[in-house]
Amino acid sequence: MHIEPGVVSGAKMILSYGTAAVVLGATAKVAYDNMKENGVISLILKSVIAAMIVFFCFEVLPHYAIGVSEVHLILGTTIFLVFGIAPASIGLALGLLVQGLFFEHSDLPQYGINVTTLLASMFALNMAAKKVIPQGVAYKDITYTQLLKLSVVWEGAIVAWVAFWALYGQGFGAENIHNVLTFGAAYMSVIILEPIVDVAVLAAVKAYSKTNECMFLFDKKLCAA
Repeated sequence: MHIEPGVVSGAKMILSYGTAAVVLGATAKVAYDNMKENGVISLILKSVIAAMIVFFCFEVLPHYAIGVSEVHLILGTTIFLVFGIAPASIGLALGLLVQGLFFEHSDLPQYGINVTTLLASMFALNMAAKKVIPQGVAYKDITYTQLLKLSVVWEGAIVAWVAFWALYGQGFGAENIHNVLTFGAAYMSVIILEPIVDVAVLAAVKAYSKTNECMFLFDKKLCAA
């Protein structure tokens, strides 16, 4: 989902600063709420673990430049279900920043674009979870169909944001539209993999489900409704 350098440039980059400020502000709000409910240490611990997972997905797992962006297996639904909206959002922003600062310097100018894509998609996933998962159902007990729906929202939101940035930056020429469609088709294939990872993670949670420890290390909705 890293937008390729040069896709958005010049004065058009100003929009990305504004959208990044909005999603980072929203992240600060949910982080504050999480901190009041679960404590600072719990929030920091979950956020750091989430950031490590995100960095691993970005830098270690195979990723390919296709069309206007790159195809990654980011495991957004996994970190959301396991850690919750606040740590997942912080983890995405931090993992992306660490990668740009220390490994992929060419991505830093596009940080506002990429963090908007990730965090806006994460908040879309959070809203979808409220619709897809019935009240009173712990995340560890959701069905494969529900996982698949969440993955479609997560991956679909990322594709939609990448398409927006590409069309905003390069216009509606035939070549650009082809590149956007090529990326979108490739990225949506990740939907096949992510629910499988989620099923494995949730199965492990079911096998080890001590509520108090779960609420400290993971999101409270994971183990208890």
